[in-house]
Formats: sequence, structure tokens, C-alpha cells
Amino acid sequence: MSSRERRAPEGTADLYPGRRASATKGKGLGGDRVPGRRAVRELLVAGKRSVRTVWIAEGQDKNALLDEIVELASASGADVRFVDAERVKTEAHSDGSQGVVAQAAPVQPVALDDLAAQSDAFLVVLDGVTDPRNLGAVLRCAETAGATGAVFPRHRSASLTPAAVKAAAGAIEYLPIALVGGVPGALEQLSRAGVWSVGLDADGKASVYDLAVAEGPVALVLGAEGRGISRLASQRCDVLAAIPRHGHVESLNVAAAAAVACFEVARRRSAIRDQ
Repeated sequence: MSSRERRAPEGTADLYPGRRASATKGKGLGGDRVPGRRAVRELLVAGKRSVRTVWIAEGQDKNALLDEIVELASASGADVRFVDAERVKTEAHSDGSQGVVAQAAPVQPVALDDLAAQSDAFLVVLDGVTDPRNLGAVLRCAETAGATGAVFPRHRSASLTPAAVKAAAGAIEYLPIALVGGVPGALEQLSRAGVWSVGLDADGKASVYDLAVAEGPVALVLGAEGRGISRLASQRCDVLAAIPRHGHVESLNVAAAAAVACFEVARRRSAIRDQ
């Protein structure tokens, strides 16, 4: 563990109304095509992005969630269109739309400094995760476990494609995301802000079930499929931790590993709050 002195910054940033101008320029993170019933429903409930059009496939069985989507979309002023299933598939730009897709404003990134400034920061940093479905699944796990933000690099990483958005199942509407030039530099920036970084590594000396640093501002670093965390990023981590294995398979995929680690961090933080 690093011996560097840490001091958590005071105050908590308001991540949505007061975004820094530098964080909101450009086209955003993607995510403007939102396929899947759960993802569209959360898009409309959150109300943080304008929704232009919602396409719904005709002839679907009556469903309470579909009825709710129609009601929410109409109330938001979105253009609700009932079309044939092939049109929905075309508009979704992906398979598995569940007969619903929305067109919305892109997700806008927030500044990394804003994420780090929270006294209870719990961040998930993705170091080169390239599979969109894994990206979406990780974001879903992180948001459900109470993470306060996610970080991923501008290059050599999956983006918020329709497949990622569907897999996230609405998590991107609630989980602020910072886009950074590189993960090693981002970890150094987080270190200066008082955030401890824990890299998930199958060969890590520590166990994810014994991380005292998880009780304070912390960033979980998840590596790419296959190669894991990059050398430079692992060198910036304060702790390299492994998920103990009890079977024959050598490792979990990144989404499964994220679920285990995120909920272990959540458990430790909850135990501290309950004391």
C-alpha cells in the first residue's frame, strides 16, 4: 500500500446542474440510441436528457412496462411512434431491443475533479474494456452497488453504443461518467484528491474481502478482457487485490468481477455507516 499522505477534499460537487464547461463540450459519450424496455423506462423517469422520439413495435402483447413507457414518453413531449418490428430494429442499431428504442440527447461527461471531490467517492475505473456489453454490465453493477461515478479513457475503450446502453439497463441515467485521456494519469489525479485506488488483479496480494481502504474515498480499477490492467495503471494503484478462487476456472470476466468487487465495497461502506 502506498505511503503517500491522503486528505479527502471537503464538500460534495453537484454533478448535474453545475458541470464544468470543459466537461460538457463536444458530442458527449454517446448513448443517444437507447434500446430495451428497462433502459428506455429509466431514461424517461430520470428526465436528465431530452428525448426526441420513442419507437415501439406494433403487435406486442399487453405489458405494464410498455404502457408505462408510452405514458412517460407522452408526458415528456417525446414523439411516440408505433411502427413495425423491423423499423424498431433498424432504429435501435442493435439486436435485442425488446420492441422499444428511444432517440435522446447524448450522455455528457463530467469532470474527473468533480467525481474526486465527493467525500464519499466510490468510483469504477475501466482500463481498456472494449466489449460494449461488458461495459454496460459493469456500469449497471456499479450503479446498483452505489458507486458515485465511473471513469474510462477516450481511446482504446468501448463507448456507449446501443449494445452498451441496453446492457446498462438505465444505469447511465444516474451514474456520472468522466472521460479521461489516460487511466494512469487519471489515477494520479485521483491520488492527489485523496482517493485510494484498488486494482483488481488475479495475482494481487490482497483480497477484495479485506480492503480497509474501501471504507473511504476509493476507485476500483478494472482491466481489459484478457490482458487485465495495463502495467502503467497497475503501478499507479495503491493496492492490487484478487477475488479468491475456489474452483478450477482461472478467472472471472470483467463484468462478473465488477459485481463481486463493487458489492464488497458497498458492504464495507454500509457496515461503517451502521456503526
